[in-house]
Amino acid sequence: MRKILKWIGIVLGGLLGLLVAAVVVLVIVGGARANKKYDIPVETITIPTDAEAIQRGEHVALIHYCQACHTDSLGGQVFFSVPGLLSIPSPNLTSGLGGVGGFYTEEDWVRAIRHGVGHDGRALWVMPAAGFSHLSDEDLGVLIAYLKSVGPVDNELPKRRLEPLGRVMLALGMVPPAAADKIDHTAPRPAALEPGVTVEYGEYLARTTCTECHGSTLNGIPFGPPGEEVPSPNLTPGGELAFWSEEDFMATLRTGVTPGGHELSESMPWRYLGQMTDDELRALWLYLRSLPALEQGR
Repeated sequence: MRKILKWIGIVLGGLLGLLVAAVVVLVIVGGARANKKYDIPVETITIPTDAEAIQRGEHVALIHYCQACHTDSLGGQVFFSVPGLLSIPSPNLTSGLGGVGGFYTEEDWVRAIRHGVGHDGRALWVMPAAGFSHLSDEDLGVLIAYLKSVGPVDNELPKRRLEPLGRVMLALGMVPPAAADKIDHTAPRPAALEPGVTVEYGEYLARTTCTECHGSTLNGIPFGPPGEEVPSPNLTPGGELAFWSEEDFMATLRTGVTPGGHELSESMPWRYLGQMTDDELRALWLYLRSLPALEQGR
């Protein structure tokens, strides 16, 4: 009996040792992935300085919900935090104390917004750059002009932190990939489009504002923190929007309440999207109505 117990102890000890070794390896692998460096050549963008361009840039920032993550002052916040797993700040974008605006070069801004990579070469987690990568040079230029013009806000934020368990989850593929891993960094630069009530301009707006949460085909994808995902709504004629009018669509984005009386989730940045002009919303509606009727994505 003692021999049997001894062998059981040896086996269990060996298994425990293997488990510990596996966890250590996963922590190392996850840490390496989190700190992966991206060497991305950055294209040259013209950054205007006139007041009209800066005003246009503020509008671009609003409808692309920069303030939703970085706060209305763009002073940043601890945006996503799960105790024991990770903590990810949305940086202070101003030139104030703790802000990146004080040292970001124009190349740094382009790399961050269009490619999802910070000035240190690491991926910007949670940053929705996959959508922003479709911004035209003109819109990207005025957006950067606006960000450079924002008044300083003093707000020193903690550094991004990934706890050991979070590194294990990252190594096991349990954390959604960073935008930098989803973007085709060698794709042709997005063409400039004349703003107007057209399907083409509506597609441009949808690509830069809607696909991050609703998927590339806009019929919904699992959305939310790991383990708590819920399907985002289907925006094609195969979903609820098939029964809406243009007026319903515009009112929903401006009030946060659907024609049926349902209040939109706080994770839906309708307060910012609703600040699109009437023509922008009409163009977006035209494009959504032109899509094939797809079933709800899963």
